[in-house]
This record gives sequence, structure tokens and C-alpha cells, in this order.
Amino acid sequence: MVISNRPLRFIIATFIACLPLMSFANPDVDSVKVHNEMAQEATEQSHEGAHAEPTDVKSKIKAFIGHHVLDSHDFTFFSDEVEGKHYGFSLPVILWDNGLQVFSSARFEHGEAVAESNGNFYKINHHDGKIYKVDSADGKIIENEETGFPTNVRPIDFSITKTVLSIMIASLLMFLLFAGLAKSYSKNKGIASGPGRIFEPIVLYIRDEIAIPNIGEKHYKKYMSYLLTIFFFVLFLNIFGLMPFGINVTGNLTITFALAIMTFLITNLTANKNYWGHIFWMPGVPKVMRIVLAPIELLGIFIKPFSLMIRLYANIFAGHIVLMSIIGLMFIFKSWLGSSLSFGLSFVLSILEILVAFLQAYIFTMLSALYFGSAVEEHHHEEAH
Repeated sequence: MVISNRPLRFIIATFIACLPLMSFANPDVDSVKVHNEMAQEATEQSHEGAHAEPTDVKSKIKAFIGHHVLDSHDFTFFSDEVEGKHYGFSLPVILWDNGLQVFSSARFEHGEAVAESNGNFYKINHHDGKIYKVDSADGKIIENEETGFPTNVRPIDFSITKTVLSIMIASLLMFLLFAGLAKSYSKNKGIASGPGRIFEPIVLYIRDEIAIPNIGEKHYKKYMSYLLTIFFFVLFLNIFGLMPFGINVTGNLTITFALAIMTFLITNLTANKNYWGHIFWMPGVPKVMRIVLAPIELLGIFIKPFSLMIRLYANIFAGHIVLMSIIGLMFIFKSWLGSSLSFGLSFVLSILEILVAFLQAYIFTMLSALYFGSAVEEHHHEEAH
């Protein structure tokens, strides 16, 4: 019996599109009404210099969105603040502070307690999610009254955070998928089988439509491994960001900075003399203009990876903020009409976010290929007289 797979595709697409909506179903926001009194008490008990806890719905939603896009030292699937329970698992904390300090993030009790390790005391700052050193088991993070930034010492943090764990999972997933694809080629005489059938057309597309046209037949092969890695790495992390676990890896500026730096290094370390000649002493241009244009061209070397970094970061980060803000309107309208409109708009935006996840991976790979192509391109111009 043959059943059309179109309904199944629609169901899967609908489920994926709804995943970001589920992330706002966390009881942290669902219990807004219940916790008005608790938030007021927390405000009254806040220490000197600390920011007051939000008490109204709009402020709570804003705080939740800010917390949602932050990295964290534990992986929480959902919480029940009424009973004070968090469902998830802790991650290892690795600090360098007068020696190596290793312990479980469970000691922080989701940011509510001070963790002790070898006589040192540490606390997570609720506003930025970072670990600071405090003076005792009852110590508090002191913030500057003018700037609002903590004045406590920050130890060097090598912890396995939620972002790091997501990167590890994405890397392992890529290794398993493409190792299986490579094995299927050898077993089936060049024919992909299993999950590899899904990714083989994408691999061929990157080779035939991105690498070869932009880099050239002569040089594209040495860049293919990087282009494939960067495309699927960004894509998988973007997809992870659509899941209801608060994963925001590519919306983290340090991650996009690292990716852009790799493209920058590969471009300039593999560039030929023509590439550098067109930067410092452009052929076909009057000599006086060469002196003027050389600093501008040199600046362009750094602007290109900077644009890569900002483009990926801004699109993913802004997508999370806008989507969560629209969902938050459901709790502000408190009516079936406003909530329905917010849900419909959020659903459409969730589908758009899936497109953005693929599009940003494609753009990052395409621009990297363009930069590589310019680095190895062979030019033939006559010198101006």
C-alpha cells in the first residue's frame, strides 16, 4: 500500500515551525500572574546596587527574553517555579582561579546559591549569566552604582556551557552523518544510502554552484572541506536555535567572530601574489592613486570578515528577539483576539526563521567562497604609465 508523503511533510514542517513557540511555554512566563507577589518580595530583599526584579508582565517578558538568549551553565528543558523544580541536567564548571577549579554547576542551584570549591566561592550573575568570585558562602555580587557592571573578580572560565555542548553535539552529528555517507559510497559503488541521501544533493550543490563558480576548477578542491564544514555547522546550529531549549549559538557574537576569523585566516594565508598586488600596488591605476587606495584596500581585508560576523550574528539574534517578543504579546493582550493574532504571526515568523537558518548558512558559505576565489584569482593587467 502506497501512502502519499505530502501530508507527512506538512505535519513535520508544521511541528518544526511550532518548536520556537514551545520555548515560550516555559512556566517561567506562564506563571507571570502567580509570581507577582514573589517578585515583589524579591525586589524588597535585593541587595544594595543590584537591579530590582521585574514585577509587571512587560518587564517579566523582557527579562525572560534577555535570559533566553544568554548562555548558561546548565541545560534546563523546562521549569516549575511554583514548586521550585527545574528539569534538565547540570554541566561541568571549569575555572582557573589560583589553580584549576572543577565542579558541577548543580552547586549553583540555578543561580540561587554560592558554589564552593577548594575554599573559593563563586556565584552566577543573573543578569549576564557569568560566574564571579565572592568573598564568602553568603557573599553577593556587588555592582557599580554608575555603570551597573559587577565589580567582583571574574575567574577564567573554561566551562562546558550550553553553547559549548551544542557545538559538541553538532560536531559529533556532522561526523557521524558524513562518515556514514563516505562509507556508503565505498559499499555501494559510489551510491549514497541511508541519511546520506538527504545531504548528498546539498554537498553537490555547494560544489557545483558555490565552490566551482566562485573559486574556479583549478583551486576549488582545497577549499571544499572547509566550505562543507562551515555550511553544515552553521546550519545545524541555526536549527538547534529553533528548538525549545533556549539554544542560541550562532546568535552569540563570540561564535560568529571565531567563524569569521577562520575565513579570514584561510583567505589571507592561501592568497597568491596577485591578491596582495591588487591590495598594495593595484595594476592599471595611476601611481599616485595607488598610494591613496592601498590603505583602503588593506582596510577591506578586515571589513570582509567583520561583515560575515555581524551578518550571521545580527540575523539570528534579531530573529530570536522578534519571535519571542511577538509571542510575549499573548500575555499582554490577555484576550482571545490578540492572542490568536500573536500566535498566527509567530507561526508565520517561525516558518520564516527556518528559511533564515538555511539562508544564513548559504550566505556565509557563499561569501567565504567569494573571498577564497579573490585570493587565488590570477589577474593579467598592464601597468599604467
